[in-house]
Amino acid sequence: MPKVYKSLTRKKEELKPGQDKKLRLFVCGPTVYDWSHIGHARTYIVFDAMVRYWRSLGFDVFYLQNITDIDDKIIQRAQEQGQDPLTLADTFAEYYFEDMDALGIRSVSKYAKATDYIQEIISQVQRLEKQGYVYVIEDGVYYDVTKFKGYGKLSGRTSEGAEDALSRIDESVQKKHKGDFALWKFSPPTGGEEEPAWTSPWGNGRPGWHIEDTAITEKEFGEQYDIHGGARDLLFPHHEAEIAQMEALSGKEPLVRYWLHAGFLTVEGEKMSKSLGNFITIREFVKERSARTMRLLILGCHYRSPVDYSSVLVQQTEQDLKRIDEFIWKLESAEGAGTGNAWQKLLQESDKEFWAALEDDFNTPKAIASLFNLIRSVNPLLSNNELGKEGAEAILKFLGKADEIFGFLFWGRGEIKEAPAEIQTLLEEREKARKSNNWNKADELRDRILEAGWQIDDTSDGPRLKKK
Repeated sequence: MPKVYKSLTRKKEELKPGQDKKLRLFVCGPTVYDWSHIGHARTYIVFDAMVRYWRSLGFDVFYLQNITDIDDKIIQRAQEQGQDPLTLADTFAEYYFEDMDALGIRSVSKYAKATDYIQEIISQVQRLEKQGYVYVIEDGVYYDVTKFKGYGKLSGRTSEGAEDALSRIDESVQKKHKGDFALWKFSPPTGGEEEPAWTSPWGNGRPGWHIEDTAITEKEFGEQYDIHGGARDLLFPHHEAEIAQMEALSGKEPLVRYWLHAGFLTVEGEKMSKSLGNFITIREFVKERSARTMRLLILGCHYRSPVDYSSVLVQQTEQDLKRIDEFIWKLESAEGAGTGNAWQKLLQESDKEFWAALEDDFNTPKAIASLFNLIRSVNPLLSNNELGKEGAEAILKFLGKADEIFGFLFWGRGEIKEAPAEIQTLLEEREKARKSNNWNKADELRDRILEAGWQIDDTSDGPRLKKK
């Protein structure tokens, strides 16, 4: 049974699914007012791979992710661009889905837009009001955090700090306490015609940020469920607020049995922001590099550890992909019976190390290291013709299972911008044969290149390799 690190207890514990091996997972999705960036990629690749792993173990995982399509940031951006906020949100939600597809993220069972759950949100606020947890002031309905005795148990905090995203902290001089947060925000008395609004018992307005998630999960999962994931920067106040809302409503705890948080992503040691000029969108990265590179870069770090993105890290990741591609090409090209069986022990050891690493709090760096150890050990066998077709196929089968989780070994190989060294060597030999008018030899080499999955375009500037 795999172990995971629970943010609430700060301990590794076995992940025990419910009846019929079912797991209900909720992960906080994006606020759709801008292009998705590589920080989003860090979080969603991690949980995509986790879900793939759990499903490979036979768990029936329902992966729910919300889309925040009404928020202060959305309204502000729409006003700056002279657009309708909901139209802007829908546009960037579609871009987000395209980016997730480009990254090979297909494990989400359902995306839930906040605006599709307005009645559920209003119902939760009404029930919290009846139970005495809220108060109404001039700009909205607020949650009184002092009324919930467990507030702060997840993060160990009860008020914001300097590092928090202040745009998500509800500010009002009328608030009773610094940490109180809005459940329902009233439409501005003037100039609010540009803001989306819904009718409520307290007046026209829109939801606060925190209440949408508990309204969605209560509707889809009930009062309690298995796993809640998200980026580490959501620990406070967002996830703390979710606990306060739902546990107050239900009288049951815990809201979720396992809280899992992915670490921060920085760029060259600094927080990513447009003002610093280091804001990198997923779309830009995939266009210039590849989705495979991003998946390996992210999964090469432990999900709870910080990732410091840099050009050096990207280059190293691309070199690692080349090693993988060359190894797979050699395996796919292996023929004959082979002259030994040393590969069997090597494969057994790698298989054991790989699954043991994932079982230990989804230790992807250690699991990936086991794959590179296999490459290092098997390459000499390939060079000496000791492996043979049987051994190659067995290793390819193992790598295929690994790639069902990781999604960078085989998936997207057509995006390779540079052929493996062995293919480049064959191309050079073909050019020498052509120049010496040895056309039979040139044709033979061309066929070998084609069989390996590459085609040759003979241009006026010389031959060009392209993945079939």
